[in-house]
Amino acid sequence: MGKKPRLRFDEIGYWSEVKLDIVKKYAAAYSRILAAQESPRLYHVYVDAFAGAGVHISKVTGDFVLGSPLNALNIRPPFREFHYVDIDPSKVAYLQQLVGDRSDVHIHPGDCNSILLEEVFPQIKWEDYCRGLCLLDPYGLTLNWKVIQTAGKMGSIEIFLNFPVADMNRNVFWRNPEGVDPADIERMTCFWGDESWRKVAYTVERGLFGSLEQKTENWVIAQAFRDRLHKVAGFVHVPDPIPMRNTKNAIVYYLFFAAQKPVAEEIVEDIFNKHRTWGAQ
Repeated sequence: MGKKPRLRFDEIGYWSEVKLDIVKKYAAAYSRILAAQESPRLYHVYVDAFAGAGVHISKVTGDFVLGSPLNALNIRPPFREFHYVDIDPSKVAYLQQLVGDRSDVHIHPGDCNSILLEEVFPQIKWEDYCRGLCLLDPYGLTLNWKVIQTAGKMGSIEIFLNFPVADMNRNVFWRNPEGVDPADIERMTCFWGDESWRKVAYTVERGLFGSLEQKTENWVIAQAFRDRLHKVAGFVHVPDPIPMRNTKNAIVYYLFFAAQKPVAEEIVEDIFNKHRTWGAQ
């Protein structure tokens, strides 16, 4: 009989704690607004596609920090239903232990790219007066664009999205693109949705010794992805993402938000603006 996989809690930096605070504040406002709506009465759902174990360890203090799944469970007025997905069996088991046998919480072990499309999103239909807030915080480039685009086209789902630019720079956006592992190129294309990222990530500069490819600035790549969220995925409101930085002030990822309602953008921009000046600690 095989050994059970050993659980290793994720250690998170300051920037991740900021992200958790941003999502928690917006989720509270979202739940308050939707719970108060009477005509029509809406059924609102919280979805976490990379839920993890439910708790993390802070690199700053060494203490346990509540993750987004537990933060969401503590929001009042409550969401009507919760869907948590993770591919790591040990994390799924620990999260299930924390949650217990609550009938409003559904934990899905496996790959969120298929589980969201086949099991979760079909339950959040506009015509059924169901709405959803979905956190897409992937472990690097492990998210498929189809998930993002489906959420946008459905019109009933708002998303927070971790755009992992550090992973992209480390594994894909090399000075010599020909040396990049084909598997990493495939991951990038699946995340972006097509190969248009190549034209965004590199510019061609002409010099005395011929043409050279130069890697584009991070913010240019982020803005191009913002355009895709709006024009391709169909989200009407996509505010400027907030950059999350490490202790060396380098951008680790951009936190995007995308929705269909102007009030959602207004609330998120207010929350983003309050956190933009925090800086690295």
